[in-house]
Amino acid sequence: MPNTLQEMIRHKLDQNGWSYSDVARRGGISRSTVHHLATSARLARMPQQTTLEGLARGLGIPVAPVQRAAAEAAGVNLYFEDAPEIADPEVEILIASVHKLSPTDRRHVAVLVESLLRAEESR
Repeated sequence: MPNTLQEMIRHKLDQNGWSYSDVARRGGISRSTVHHLATSARLARMPQQTTLEGLARGLGIPVAPVQRAAAEAAGVNLYFEDAPEIADPEVEILIASVHKLSPTDRRHVAVLVESLLRAEESR
């Protein structure tokens, strides 16, 4: 069964009579990347932001739905506030994934973040 990203890509290809190469050229990404995203039922990891932007540009749609669909295909929960576009997907992944950690691991992450922030402030 295709995932949402695959369905999104297939719909735009069928709707416009495009090939993977057409989407790649329009989006400034490689044909192999478009093919991989269109045919992989489960992505091993979340694609880079530039890849998602290129795919969205190539498909002629906003990047936010492409990000959501890619996150779903990668098994990642993204946290969306009221902003229509994600400013930093790494931040969204971190926020959305914290609940999956044990209480002890969350405390470790909190201590690490506090340490990194203190180090940044002292620079």
